[in-house]
Amino acid sequence: MSLHVALQMDPVEHVSITADSTFRLGIEAQARGHRLFQYTVDRLYYDEGRVGAIGRPIELRVEHGNHVSFGEWQDVDLATFDVVWLRQDPPFDMAYVTSTHLLDRIHPETLVVNDPFWVRNSPEKLLVLDFPDLTPPTMIARDVAAIRDFRARHGDIILKPLYGNGGAGVFHMRRDDPNLSALLETFAVMNREPLIAQKYLSAVVKGDKRIILVDGEPAGAINRVPAEGEARSNMHVGGRPEKVGLTEREREICARIGPMLREKNLIFVGIDVIDGWLTEINVTSPTGIQELERFDDINTAALIWEAIERRRGV
Repeated sequence: MSLHVALQMDPVEHVSITADSTFRLGIEAQARGHRLFQYTVDRLYYDEGRVGAIGRPIELRVEHGNHVSFGEWQDVDLATFDVVWLRQDPPFDMAYVTSTHLLDRIHPETLVVNDPFWVRNSPEKLLVLDFPDLTPPTMIARDVAAIRDFRARHGDIILKPLYGNGGAGVFHMRRDDPNLSALLETFAVMNREPLIAQKYLSAVVKGDKRIILVDGEPAGAINRVPAEGEARSNMHVGGRPEKVGLTEREREICARIGPMLREKNLIFVGIDVIDGWLTEINVTSPTGIQELERFDDINTAALIWEAIERRRGV
């Protein structure tokens, strides 16, 4: 049975075909006989009870410089699709939140992956708060005195936007760094959101492990090593992916969070682990499946589609 699949994503013509997880998911969908339609989140709308989008049918190819062909523009009713992928990149702002509210109105009759209700209610840096014994010391705050006290208790800390992504705005603040107040003032000018502070884990220089979970089960992991002189390991900012296995502690973490992910219908999730400590549970637009496939020959895209097909009775 062929599924009609809509990809809500950033412009497909601009993606890296050797790194982008959504592109790999699309290639796998085609290999399984499914039809693809792509639109950007700014073309998603609600009109008198109808959740629609303006986009185009697409055909993908693993061919540099010629990786996508487009059909004619169409105005579609998303309730007529079998699957909608919620895959535009964060930041997780009110525009992102609004898109989850609109997609809520067609799910689960149309299967939205990941479940938009739980994407909205499970931001990457907040969902970890459900597992305080698995995480490094963490604070969510905006108050300067509170964050200063947290640093006094824990020494070096990592400070980052609560709803950011890709390593943007992440700072390693040393115990004696005099710029903390100035940095917090800068964040305050930019928005009204709190920040997340975590105790700095020095082992990050050896890598920040991205573990991919499919339907609550670990598929595999890659290690992301920060570039020299960097505190951030994100591949967006120069982190180097490496082949790596899972430790017993990491399997314990996956076993603890797996049932919760299945309960919330979070099919494709990427967690971040540093030195045995869980730092993020990424549910919005996780990445890493192409690197995992290259290193370990694990076709994570196929595992994800098998989970979706089970839900669609294919």
